[in-house]
Amino acid sequence: MGWRLGVDTGGTFTDVCLFDEERRVFAITKVASTPHDPGEAVLAGVRDIIEREGAALSGEPEAGVERIGYFAHGTTVATNALLQGKGARTGVLTTEGFRDLLELGRQRRPKLYDLAAQKGELLAPRHLRKEVTERMRYDGTVAVPLDVEQVRRQVRALRDEGVEAVAVCLLYSYLAPGHEQLIKDVLAEEMPDAFVSISSEVLPEFREYERLSTVTTNSFIGPVMQRYLSKLRLALAELGLPCTPQVTQSNGGMMSFPAAEALPVRTVLSGPSTGVVGAAKVAAQSGIADLITFDMGGTSSDVSLVNDGTPSTAPGMEMDGRPIQAPMVDIHTVGAGGGSIAWIDAGGHLKVGPQSAGADPGPACYGRGNHEPTVTDANVVLGVLNQTHLLAGRMPIDADLSFRAVDRLAARLGMSRTAAAQGIISVVTANMARAIRVISVQRGYDPRDYTLVSFGGAGPLHSARLAAELGMRSTLLPQRPGALSALGMLMTDLRSDYSRTRITRAVPEAASEFDAVFADLRARAEAWFAAEGVADADRALRTVIDMRYVGQNYELPVEVPVGPMDEVALKAARTAFDDLHAKRYGYATADEPVEAVTFRVEATGATPQLEFARSEPVGADPSGALAGVRRLFLPERGDYVDAPVYDRDRLRAGNEIAGPALVEQFDTTTLVLPGEHAHVDPTGSILTTLGSHK
Repeated sequence: MGWRLGVDTGGTFTDVCLFDEERRVFAITKVASTPHDPGEAVLAGVRDIIEREGAALSGEPEAGVERIGYFAHGTTVATNALLQGKGARTGVLTTEGFRDLLELGRQRRPKLYDLAAQKGELLAPRHLRKEVTERMRYDGTVAVPLDVEQVRRQVRALRDEGVEAVAVCLLYSYLAPGHEQLIKDVLAEEMPDAFVSISSEVLPEFREYERLSTVTTNSFIGPVMQRYLSKLRLALAELGLPCTPQVTQSNGGMMSFPAAEALPVRTVLSGPSTGVVGAAKVAAQSGIADLITFDMGGTSSDVSLVNDGTPSTAPGMEMDGRPIQAPMVDIHTVGAGGGSIAWIDAGGHLKVGPQSAGADPGPACYGRGNHEPTVTDANVVLGVLNQTHLLAGRMPIDADLSFRAVDRLAARLGMSRTAAAQGIISVVTANMARAIRVISVQRGYDPRDYTLVSFGGAGPLHSARLAAELGMRSTLLPQRPGALSALGMLMTDLRSDYSRTRITRAVPEAASEFDAVFADLRARAEAWFAAEGVADADRALRTVIDMRYVGQNYELPVEVPVGPMDEVALKAARTAFDDLHAKRYGYATADEPVEAVTFRVEATGATPQLEFARSEPVGADPSGALAGVRRLFLPERGDYVDAPVYDRDRLRAGNEIAGPALVEQFDTTTLVLPGEHAHVDPTGSILTTLGSHK
């Protein structure tokens, strides 16, 4: 038994979590992110935590990187390349007549009533999109054979344009990938150094626009991710890492570095997804199954819904107006983080975000040249955050710079410094509450039925007010909220998803066709298990069919048993679809014909489960953890008050705290409001309730 290490790169800090499997204890560290090369912060964080915590964690003075038996990494490299438009020079090869599909899309304006709304920049400009002569019919038969020589001419034209990556997307190739495979062979001959994606491998599903957008995205970010991960893999090997490094996927699972280099489109939610997984696992150890996750970092807040311990999932998302179809945890993001900048709009109203001061220069109090007030500066002014340092003294701050930044904003608003700072907090709280309503109220879920699990470096600062805004009575604060995404990487499994669209009526005589499609997908999953070295006992499959009534435009996912699809299984799937349709839309039509659209297999390779050591309660009195008193402003009291400050590392199971109070730790600060009670459970998490906790 050794160490498990998770590293999550964020906009402001890179978080590292080290877990000792034998002692069931863990340590964390934070280092400043390095946007020019995120790998530098990863390596710095690994070295830092081993030097600072390795010996204490293991009891071995010479403990080093060789003890690491599992390494997981969450990265924003793919996301940043997309948002900043800094991917590879990308070309596209598509069926004759479909060159302009990226512009046409679904023929919808980004904002229905905004005539000046602009779509995002295309990842592949029109002159780098080439048509090829070929045509596949809707049933997978060939209407026009592929003109290989013409393909060769088009490939050479792309090569002469300096293209680094090529996306191939042909009509109906998800049914018959032969033409795409031939083009891939030509590209290997003519452009051997190019990054190549073909849609039948990246997304073998129907809906041509979404498939083209996804495969183009994969090629656009492919070389960037390939360079980053290969360089990091080499650096980790030179550092002495003895295990195979893994990277987190948008679906909350893990994949090897080489797999991520081939399918980078599956990593666009790499970091946030494991935060949700980690929150669900931590909450489960405290006996909580229904929760809303709230991850507030330096640049943004991510929220997600977890029902019965299972994170909500989505088949895809839109990023900057571009659809990306890939299995992912259903996360809603808003530009509300500790570094979000407060500003005044043309109407004189106070706004917060989405602009952020990021890691560099960061909030004004960092003293790195930013003079605009941020959410962090507002918390410093109000006394909620320590006014001399962060990160347990490792990071000195200058509170005077926060005061000056907020004063300039207050003067423009015609209000006091305190009122302006509290206004920033109120506005950002409202922004985050709207985000939670999107994934709860707008989908038929009442947030009052859930526990708010708060993490990220800024989450516990704001969770109490956010819960109050939403009428939620309880929150859970994990042991190390500021590094929960990194910790979540140590709690998730290897995973790969396989799919294929084959529109087929769900009738008894089609059972053999259903079975054949699933058999092919299961075979691909088994090959992946073998390639990843997953032991037989750790392998698990989940099978799903996207179904709809004939004539409908969209489908519902129906889970079916793993194994042969016979008439009985098919009838059960039809019944399950009717039940799900009635639950989702309020009605079902048993007499209407139903068709299967896309078949899916989810392959999971189990990793050792991480559990925290549990402690027996020692009593309610928290005075042994009292670290001091700080004066902070509370709008609930309309004035500054003296609030006790507790050192979380000295809190013990069973301790109870009545608000107002502050709990400080290395990675975050927790605010307990008046009328709120907090207690430490046996796992070390803090549970809070509004009103009496008895």
